[in-house]
Amino acid sequence: MKVSYDWLKSMVELPEDPSELATEFIRTGTEVESIDTVGESFDHIVTAKVLSKEAHPDSDHLWVTMVDVGAHNVDAEGNAQPLQIVCGAQNFNAGDHIVTAMIGAELPGDIKIKKGKLRGVVSMGMNCSARELGLSADHEGIMILPEDAPVGMPFARYVGASDTVLDCEITPNRADCLSMIGIAREVGAIYDRDFHVELPAVQAESGAATADTVSVELVDEGLCERYVARVVRDVKVGPSPEWLVQRLNACGIRTHNNIVDITNYVMMLTGQPLHAFDLNAFEERDGRRTVAVRAAREGEVFRTLDDMERTLTAGMGLIVTGEGGATPVALAGVMGGMDSEVTDATVDVLVESACFNAGRTSHTSRDLALISDASIRFERQVDETGCVDVANIACALMEELAGGTVAPGCVDVYPAPKAVEAVDLRYARVLDLCGAPIEASYIERVLGRLGCTVEVSGEGRETLFRVTPPTFRADLPREIDLIEEVLRLWGMGRVEATIPAAKNHIGGLTREQRLTRKVGSVLRACGLNETMNFSFAAPGDLERIKMGTENLGCPVRIMNPLVAEQTEMRRSLIPGLLQAVEYNISHSTANVQLYEIGTLFLGRENASAPKERESVAGVMSGSMGDVEWSRKPMPLRFFDGKGVVEELLAQLRTPKVRFRAAEGEGYAFLQPGRCAEVLSGGTVLGWVGEIHPDARDVYGIDIPVVAFELNLDALIKGAGSQEAYREFSQFPSVEHDLAIVVDEGCTCEDLVRRITSAGGKLLADVRLFDVYRDAERVGEGKKSMAFALTYRSDDHTLTSEEVEKAHQKIVTKVCKALNAEVRS
Repeated sequence: MKVSYDWLKSMVELPEDPSELATEFIRTGTEVESIDTVGESFDHIVTAKVLSKEAHPDSDHLWVTMVDVGAHNVDAEGNAQPLQIVCGAQNFNAGDHIVTAMIGAELPGDIKIKKGKLRGVVSMGMNCSARELGLSADHEGIMILPEDAPVGMPFARYVGASDTVLDCEITPNRADCLSMIGIAREVGAIYDRDFHVELPAVQAESGAATADTVSVELVDEGLCERYVARVVRDVKVGPSPEWLVQRLNACGIRTHNNIVDITNYVMMLTGQPLHAFDLNAFEERDGRRTVAVRAAREGEVFRTLDDMERTLTAGMGLIVTGEGGATPVALAGVMGGMDSEVTDATVDVLVESACFNAGRTSHTSRDLALISDASIRFERQVDETGCVDVANIACALMEELAGGTVAPGCVDVYPAPKAVEAVDLRYARVLDLCGAPIEASYIERVLGRLGCTVEVSGEGRETLFRVTPPTFRADLPREIDLIEEVLRLWGMGRVEATIPAAKNHIGGLTREQRLTRKVGSVLRACGLNETMNFSFAAPGDLERIKMGTENLGCPVRIMNPLVAEQTEMRRSLIPGLLQAVEYNISHSTANVQLYEIGTLFLGRENASAPKERESVAGVMSGSMGDVEWSRKPMPLRFFDGKGVVEELLAQLRTPKVRFRAAEGEGYAFLQPGRCAEVLSGGTVLGWVGEIHPDARDVYGIDIPVVAFELNLDALIKGAGSQEAYREFSQFPSVEHDLAIVVDEGCTCEDLVRRITSAGGKLLADVRLFDVYRDAERVGEGKKSMAFALTYRSDDHTLTSEEVEKAHQKIVTKVCKALNAEVRS
């Protein structure tokens, strides 16, 4: 929301320095992104006088003019010197006072003024029309100033267009602050001052009544809470007055004509979006123009005001006319249509002041990627009780600025009038929750300045405020909301810090909290950095990378998403982490090692709420460390990720950890042969592996990425307690090598498990140190895997007979189970 300081100053007393107001806004919860000066857009643009006007020697419609710009153009000796400018306008003569953009000026539309030649004649600037200056839609000729206009004055100073604009970020719950009146009311509450707004009123009504001219019907429920229509006849469409143009420009709104500009002005003033239709665009039935609100049909096509055809989906709101509502004229709450816009030929205007459903408007706007000033306000919930008053303001301005005749009355379709219930606010509750000495008189006063009706009873801590919130503050339905509002304005920074009182309570972390923190510390020790992503996800993000959704439930869709790319709750942490990798790589950082601990939301059919599960995931790309003179960093691969997972499980003392090959369509997003499931006994904890190139391509990643994702709830549940102390053996160990030939499909994990099981208590360690393949010596489809076996006893020195017996037992059992043989 761009707030004009000059406009706001006309409503409420403000500090001289806008930065002081910005500080107060930030203190009370309204972020100010920037403080800008509007007049800066008129840099190098001055008032001027035409000294001479001569026909161009090589054109029948161009003129060569000499223009006096005062002291802004001087010769080598410092004397004022006029500019030679080639101009194509026909509406001026020598002696006229005009507006000139000199070399270096930048006009709206990214037009930069440079020295140039037009048909061989040098031109040192540009004589400007009102449209080229962004002041109105008038482009019939250059802008002619009064005869007494000064020469050489900066144009911003001449028109008084130098204004300070605060670009405020309005939170979604404060729809009332998307208006100048709402901002003025907020400022009044902050500074404890009155604010005032002079609203125009209709001077006279005549002609046929609006109800005899227009009929309105709400065809489908849930699209529109209230629809008000008024008619203004015999308008004269043309440029808007300068004061109106300046205010709209300051708010960042481009001007069109006086009718459209009035609707935009009233929207910025009150926060209620309006739309002006050409009345003749509506079809007539039984002597009245028909207006209806219905849901769009699947695949219906509509051309919006931006001259684009848009394909609609079922449920989107439409303003229609004609038999059966066959002819759409506007997207409800979003944008009008090409066939009903106000043009220079418009005579009669239909003014629409409506309250469209917030959720439906948001879906329409975001599904079509069509965000407008109107849709932003409707999706934050417009105050439906003010529709008639706002329509009256617009009609009064059209009467005053466009010479229109306002038809008597209005058509007001309001199926379910809104009722606001009073809320009891206990003074004792305010004091207890805020922990601050807020006076009861301040509470009554500040709530009144916010628009609430307050009745007070009782005394001291027993004081009770009976508060009726205004209809434009739908965010104040409870006592706690009112307390928050009072404290917000009183000042959180004024509350003294105290230690919470807690009797008979022993502090400390729960087991889950301790282990969750330990997971983070272990992963950081392994070189990974913690990151946090949104809990929202794009629809189909798992399907795009071919990640299996078994055991992940169904998608949980968001009713009012903030952006089209985040319409579901996430079911995996991996898409968000891959986006982080892509972002870092695109910013020249290829060495990325990240982990995230977060909640997954797994939808369930016919359930009121999704199942929530804690998860921990990590991604590793590039190499661990930068390039050094003494060594080249090794790229991170599958075993680096597996090592991180092994270290994490070891630190958590997870029992019976093993890895098995991850196979099947559910793991299509991982590289075959470079991925594994992580198990503890028979429980699958998660997976680790290299991301498949096809999955990386979805995010535009062109280097290998190792990733893992584990069920944090299962990790914590299966984590062991502190490991018992065990003495080192004082007796020597005996090592034997075992090279065994197995089928190619046999995994190391399977072999180690069988060797360990057969080795019994004497087998202390098993380590793979070689894999050998040779079709002639080992056999086709075979491989030789060599292990170093360590035997040791805790209570005596092993004899060769004991070792040989244990070793032979391993060989016999493993060879029999896997149809293997010992390689000689």
